[in-house]
Amino acid sequence: MTDAYIYDAARTPRGKGRADGSLHEVTSVALSARLLDAINERNGLEGPAVEDVIWGNVTQVKEQGGCLARSAVLESGLDESIPGLSINRFCASGMEAVNLAANQVKAGAGQAYIAGGVEMMGRVPMGSDGAAIAVDPSLTFKTYFVPQGISADIIATEYGFTRDDADRLAVESQRRAAQAWQENRFARSIVPVKDQNGLVILDRDEYLRPGTTMEDLAKLRPAFKEMGETMPGFDKVAMLKYPHLDHIEHIHHAGNSSGIVDGAAAVLIGNAEFGKAHGLKPRARIRATAKIGTDPTIMLTGPVPVTEKILRDSGMAISDIDLFEVNEAFASVVLRFMQAFQVDPGVVNVNGGAIALGHPLGATGAIIIGTLLDELERQDKTVGLATLCIASGMGAATIIERV
Repeated sequence: MTDAYIYDAARTPRGKGRADGSLHEVTSVALSARLLDAINERNGLEGPAVEDVIWGNVTQVKEQGGCLARSAVLESGLDESIPGLSINRFCASGMEAVNLAANQVKAGAGQAYIAGGVEMMGRVPMGSDGAAIAVDPSLTFKTYFVPQGISADIIATEYGFTRDDADRLAVESQRRAAQAWQENRFARSIVPVKDQNGLVILDRDEYLRPGTTMEDLAKLRPAFKEMGETMPGFDKVAMLKYPHLDHIEHIHHAGNSSGIVDGAAAVLIGNAEFGKAHGLKPRARIRATAKIGTDPTIMLTGPVPVTEKILRDSGMAISDIDLFEVNEAFASVVLRFMQAFQVDPGVVNVNGGAIALGHPLGATGAIIIGTLLDELERQDKTVGLATLCIASGMGAATIIERV
């Protein structure tokens, strides 16, 4: 086995995932190609310099269907001899793309890969691809299926998190993200998106709502209370699965849940020989990767067991990790992670997260790996762990170590 290194990480700004969002005119293929070209140009790659492009995206229909990865390669300036692989592990798709690439490099199946993902949520709506676990009664009954928002509220109920707990985390996410932008902490990774005339259409995350207060969030109604308590009555489904609960506390709303946005991210991964051949210095080593299946009803607790697994498999302890990125799909997911490991909130999502900046499903896993690397370098720290919860009950994690 050989080491797999991160040589570069880049992302687009995240645009609001709706018709008036700044990236709405850009297709998934075009945005992906822009990132591939940026990686190519930033690192002076020529010809078939990488083995493959592994690209995550969740809603693989319409313009995001048909092996989007290969389409992006052909749209970009990459050599046409480079193939493309599209993958879907729901919200961890971008991370799984990076992990797959790293593990192939470690096994000697090629010297280098570009991995990442994209999601244009304003153009291809979440859920428009359908999902057996949500629509096939034979499976929904067996798994006690409930929507993710209900799952997030189950976590809050089961582990004792209040609406104020969730809102405080959301306010802090907004504060940290605003500070990160004010201090240009994302500058190394951001690739501005330009139109066909070369004019910049977006060069910073636009979902951010700086100055959000507890009072602002207190005005928002719980987003999942009605679907939980009225037909089809998902609260009752949850309580059939968890009979020790006598109700579900609905604490989540648009302000303490991840934002719907458009965006893409890419990571350049290679072995030591690749770096020497192209005059590139590695920024970090991908020390370990992991994935796991979990309870599909509560669904979003995966970051806890997958972190336990990756630490166990790599012979590490939670105290060995300097910084954490835990995707803010919902506030209760991060609250549960911090509760389970008793980690200092000051080292978790230092620059805010998806509550403030948005969650472009297929790209987020790659985004948080890049954000983690940038922050390790900024603070001169060594080891970081990134993890996400995943639909249908899964978890994924990556540990990186600066070199």
